[in-house]
Amino acid sequence: MKYNFTDMIDRHGKDAIAAEVIPYADAQVKEGFDRIPMWIADMSFATVPSVPEKIMERTAHALYGYFEPKEEYYNAIIRWQEMRNGVQGLTKECIGYENGVLGGVVSALNVICSKGDKVLLHSPTYVGFTGSLENNGYDIVLSPLKQDENGVWRMDFEDMEAKLREQSIHAAIFCSPHNPCGRVWERWELERAMELFQKYDVMVVADEIWSDIILGDNRHIPVQSVSEDARMRTAAFYAPSKTFNLAGMIGSYHIIYNKWLRDRVLKESSLSHYNSMNVLSMYALIGAYSKEGAEWADELRQVLQENVTYACDYIDKYFPGVSVARPQGTYMLLLDCSKWCAEHEKTIDEIQKAGVEVGVIWQDGRPFHSACGIRMNLALPKARLVEAMERLHKYVFV
Repeated sequence: MKYNFTDMIDRHGKDAIAAEVIPYADAQVKEGFDRIPMWIADMSFATVPSVPEKIMERTAHALYGYFEPKEEYYNAIIRWQEMRNGVQGLTKECIGYENGVLGGVVSALNVICSKGDKVLLHSPTYVGFTGSLENNGYDIVLSPLKQDENGVWRMDFEDMEAKLREQSIHAAIFCSPHNPCGRVWERWELERAMELFQKYDVMVVADEIWSDIILGDNRHIPVQSVSEDARMRTAAFYAPSKTFNLAGMIGSYHIIYNKWLRDRVLKESSLSHYNSMNVLSMYALIGAYSKEGAEWADELRQVLQENVTYACDYIDKYFPGVSVARPQGTYMLLLDCSKWCAEHEKTIDEIQKAGVEVGVIWQDGRPFHSACGIRMNLALPKARLVEAMERLHKYVFV
């Protein structure tokens, strides 16, 4: 490979939550084990070289005053969306800056909803949605995803329709690819979902931040591309942060074709005078959404596919009673430990604590509405993944 995805980079003292924080108050790593961060969606890989090159080029000019986004910024997004997602006809006017996808999601909901309104989401659910909606006074209605005979997560369209009809829901958050289940939706699934949303006059807020992390032969299809109606009833949110490990830079963006909705989301986002672009995050995106960034992202996908295959094969072979659906996108796994817990008379808390004690820093699945689940980040060098799995085999799932 041209790029390095094998180095063990020491992140301690470098402002990394992933490396410094243990997300369990009553669990600590035992002496003799180092930490293997596998929880928050933050990769253990250095970003593509074109990102720091662009940032350093700009910081060399030591004036950082007020600025306007460059045409190069918008052109980079338009070119990236066309090249990676097949998007045609995207213009600068449809693109708007957001500090973060969650902030954009809330701004869109504030436009299309009133406080106390019901919002449909699929479960398991990204924990950020839960916190953001509850903190802003929205009532979450969950439509559980179901696994088919091949273990693939699917939408329950009958359940969705019943809830939309019976509870008078007019807003939905749609996660594509899905976090934490890793589903990359097929076109027929998107079409059927959007037909339901049209039927019940539901506005859609689409989180497509994972759209570049697609595994195998799967293909991301933007929600807005499935029909003209979908294009006009959807506010979609993206960022280079998950793909290029840029969460600390701050910088996301929306794509909204509906002018009525776009104008109001822009107004809502501007009210605090806080939702404004950082000059360095602009250059980070330009560096990421480049030819070199595309080459790097393609190699990253190969590395992640190898890690996913290794981890899932290992779990199937050595952790009987632990089930996992192989993700088609993202770099997250969602383990279901319910059968293992029942057979071994253990609680999910005991399993999670045992993992942390041997340095495997993973994440409680319950805030994601996975009752006996654990969420694991596989975006780390293969050698560290192998070490983590061997520790779990020797000390936890025994």
